Amino acid sequence: MRALLTNRSSCGGLMRPTIGVILVNFNNEHYTLPCLESLTQVNYPNLDTIVVDNGSKPESVQAIRDAYPDVTLIDLGENRGFTGGNNAGIRRALDNGDDYIILLNNDTTVAPDMFDILIDVMEKDPSIGVTGPTIYYHDHPDMIWSIAGAIDWKHGRSSMIGLNETDNGQFGHSPREADFITGCALMVRREVWEKVGLLDDDFFIYYEETEWCVRAGRAGYKICYVPQAKMWHKISIEARAASPWAYYYMTRNRFLFLNKTRASIQSWLNVWFEYVRTYLSWTLKPKWQDRRALRPVMVRAIGDYYTGKLGETFKR
Repeated sequence: MRALLTNRSSCGGLMRPTIGVILVNFNNEHYTLPCLESLTQVNYPNLDTIVVDNGSKPESVQAIRDAYPDVTLIDLGENRGFTGGNNAGIRRALDNGDDYIILLNNDTTVAPDMFDILIDVMEKDPSIGVTGPTIYYHDHPDMIWSIAGAIDWKHGRSSMIGLNETDNGQFGHSPREADFITGCALMVRREVWEKVGLLDDDFFIYYEETEWCVRAGRAGYKICYVPQAKMWHKISIEARAASPWAYYYMTRNRFLFLNKTRASIQSWLNVWFEYVRTYLSWTLKPKWQDRRALRPVMVRAIGDYYTGKLGETFKR
């Protein structure tokens, strides 16, 4: 049994803002428990840790309760996806009066000073509404998974900055603005959630944080990555590309993202051209034969977008 700091306390006589830390669990307590363990090692004094369970088996929920009885655990009883699970946690953190709220993937571990660094940056500049750390691969601790995200509006495409690069200090030491921060570790000032709203449940998973960051940016808030803040993500380099489930939501939600953000005609035309070209390449070129099984997934994803089938529409 372990305890996490969930109360307001002072550091050096000064009250530090309270951070609501939101984790979503779905039958993967083997990730959630080590993540919670890393939170017990952080330097930051004021954490309000909230685990939201998306309808896991009873033993998964009980394992978390037994190990961390002081952590708030919200059992939704059903799978509401990344968006619905995090939104439930955000609402609780807002009700608790938390000053900042971070969405934190449960398959991560954080550096002891990550929260201090992010909060110090945001406290010094009230115009910064959103920050994120450098995220490394857990199995390759010096290789970057994401430092932030960029949107190519011409081609209707988003990408991770720093993806698969070894960290040699190329991103500097000071905060810099970006188009979006990945939902893997999205630190947000309370007022931004209140002004911009929560994640859009139409997405269920993928592209939701990108669309949300577009809303935050258009509302006048700076979105910055903070290179010196660090954490590690237990994801394989090939994980997303190999999964039909992930490919479906990435494809459907790319179209949904263009719609929600009122992207230009040029974006739409380029995205359509890309998918037609990809479909033909997978069909005609032998080197892409291992991708041919994804062709019906692509067709279904695009069809579901155009017929309004949103939220959770593709099961693992």
